[in-house]
Amino acid sequence: MIELSGKRVTVAGLGHFGGGVAAARWLVSQGATVTVTDKAPADKLADSVAQLAGLPITYRLGGHEEADFAGADLVVASPAVPPSNPYLAAARSSGVPVTTEICLFAERCRAPVVGVTGTKGKSTTAAMLGAILGRQFTTWFGGNIGTSLLPELPNIEPDHVVVLELSSFMLDYLGRAGWSPHVAVVTLLVPDHLDWHGSFAVYAAAKRNVLRYQKPGDVAVVNEESAAVMDWVDDRDPRAGGARFVPYGVAGRRPFELCIPGRHNQLNAQGAYAAAAALGVSWDDAQAALRDFAGLPHRLQLVHEADGVRWFNDSIATVPEAAAAALAAFDDGRVIHVVGGSDKGLDVTPMVGPLAARAKAVLCVGQTGDAVAAAVRAAGGRDVRQCVTLDAAAAAARAIAAPGDVVLLSPGFASYGQFTNFQERGERFAALAREG
Repeated sequence: MIELSGKRVTVAGLGHFGGGVAAARWLVSQGATVTVTDKAPADKLADSVAQLAGLPITYRLGGHEEADFAGADLVVASPAVPPSNPYLAAARSSGVPVTTEICLFAERCRAPVVGVTGTKGKSTTAAMLGAILGRQFTTWFGGNIGTSLLPELPNIEPDHVVVLELSSFMLDYLGRAGWSPHVAVVTLLVPDHLDWHGSFAVYAAAKRNVLRYQKPGDVAVVNEESAAVMDWVDDRDPRAGGARFVPYGVAGRRPFELCIPGRHNQLNAQGAYAAAAALGVSWDDAQAALRDFAGLPHRLQLVHEADGVRWFNDSIATVPEAAAAALAAFDDGRVIHVVGGSDKGLDVTPMVGPLAARAKAVLCVGQTGDAVAAAVRAAGGRDVRQCVTLDAAAAAARAIAAPGDVVLLSPGFASYGQFTNFQERGERFAALAREG
């Protein structure tokens, strides 16, 4: 663990989601001399820079300079910056260690950590788990969901529990550090982020870091309904150190009473409970916590209801499998499903059959709209429309919808091109829903 006082530290990637801001502020508090660099210009990062006002930080915005990397004592990279980035490579070739905000936290945290990852379901499972554990333990919740726990390190005691949602980007770096959590939860593994990782094999290897360095006495909670995850159980990495595997699923398990719809949310609840049970929490305590769990924004979130029509925002569904799971949460023939977005090279097959068979109408938007529309029509879709934009899709949905119908934004693709991120897309959908 690097002593930070007096060290020259470059924070690579300030961004808008809090990790870079929290890391920079914390590094200053540790006595480091901090330089923040980001390829985005200052006007695009004004909100983040404002949060660091008054701190002795040097800014290099609108581009990077190699000297800030090769001449530092430590580089703290945003997890969205691939390890192959040439500036990070320049740091490493100069002998400068590269880490991330989550690695700084993990190597200093005194409490047991429950790490939750998966292609989809990780945010909801982690939030459910935090709610369950919070009834019995002092519980801290952070990671990929957007909250840095670095500032809370002095307040986190050894008898507390930390729940971290971990992305593949974070786990790539955590694997390089040789770290896995005490309890690992893996929800689902299907292709995603191939533009960052390069291949499904590399992506899966990053995810597997969540249990790769577990030790005897640790627990790996794995989704028995995800074949790719269960392959890990049959092909145990000898470096996993003897962690106990605990499979979870829906079949044969006592169901939880939930207020959020969908079989996939029941699966999320079962995963959260399996992890909590490994820490001694009873089913009854888990049910008490889950009964009032209202879900998270942009995750099958009811955003409007009028004239018997419900509008659900599931903008977080950025892979086809997630869109199919959201569709399955509702009755056949009652869903007006908005799909499409930016092209990440994903196979649309997992969503095409369900859309053709179960949706009342399929409204296609974004870069992938044409391809999805053609595939769903070829599969026998009853009402398939190329709407191009979300605004046009919302107008079409309002014209189609009848009492008892659901208008569902569960796109199956990322938002880039028409929106900055899934949050902006979901907020726009909610606004459109409420305009009627």
